[in-house]
Amino acid sequence: MNTTNTKCLIIGSGPAGYTAALYTSRANLSPLLYEGHQPGGQLTITTEVENFPGYPEGTTGTQLMEDIRRQAIKFGADVRPGIVTEVDFSQRPFKVKVDDGTQILAETVIISTGATAKFLGLPDEQRYMGLGVSACATCDGFFYRKKRVAVVGGGDTACEEALYLSNIAADVFLIVRKDHLRASKVMQRRVLEKPNIKVLFNTNTAGLYGEEFLEGAHLVENKGTDNEQHYDLAIDGFFLAIGHKPNTDVFAKYIELDETGYIKTNGHSTATNVEGVFAAGDVADPHYRQAITAAGSGCRAALDAERFLAEQE
Repeated sequence: MNTTNTKCLIIGSGPAGYTAALYTSRANLSPLLYEGHQPGGQLTITTEVENFPGYPEGTTGTQLMEDIRRQAIKFGADVRPGIVTEVDFSQRPFKVKVDDGTQILAETVIISTGATAKFLGLPDEQRYMGLGVSACATCDGFFYRKKRVAVVGGGDTACEEALYLSNIAADVFLIVRKDHLRASKVMQRRVLEKPNIKVLFNTNTAGLYGEEFLEGAHLVENKGTDNEQHYDLAIDGFFLAIGHKPNTDVFAKYIELDETGYIKTNGHSTATNVEGVFAAGDVADPHYRQAITAAGSGCRAALDAERFLAEQE
């Protein structure tokens, strides 16, 4: 087995991981980063990015991630493809195994594996991803100004997304498979009182359609009953708001998680319950989920790791 030693191992890429690599490399920690299942993270499936500072003309998610990646490598970060399959955080140096058979011995670890948006499981979702389908209203809502959009979900997140979009889009349809909203009472009231939001109860999405871009959704009302009805809803945007799953399974034995699987951090720091292990980005953030906040937490994790190593010395 090939064994590599490092002062700082970063697990996962995206704005959090790449920024952590940039800061730790400039601090002469010679970080080693494994990019994971989706090099660049969720942002690589976003077409246009217009709200990241420093890009007044906008950029693509892929280009933004490539820019930060190249900047980290410029200062000495060792960025490698690969997926972490096993960790042992019981003692330092921490032992981490990668899918290519490499074993890493790390003095500190920064976890930046992100969270994956939950999908309905329709084949059309991937076909129209970035072409009308999105899992982030605050990321992509701007592109649907004065247009018709739909949000899928019945909880607080779905209601928040619908309310946000209602200030941008002409019409917002909230597709709810049950006969009620699961959101808090105050969120329900706000949604139901908004004139350009229409809640479609007892409704399931059977598919999506469109030539090059999304043009509409195939819906089923009262599915499985005598009143079952099929119809098409013309929309320009389809937003999934049925939750995210943080990519934390491989760490669950050692790292303290909240009830939905997100990593708990201590106070205002990025430190986890294991000394020397830090968390950055969406893997520890169920609330904001923005590229800029992820990058900021990657910076914080890098500074926390640097200080931890200095204190050990």
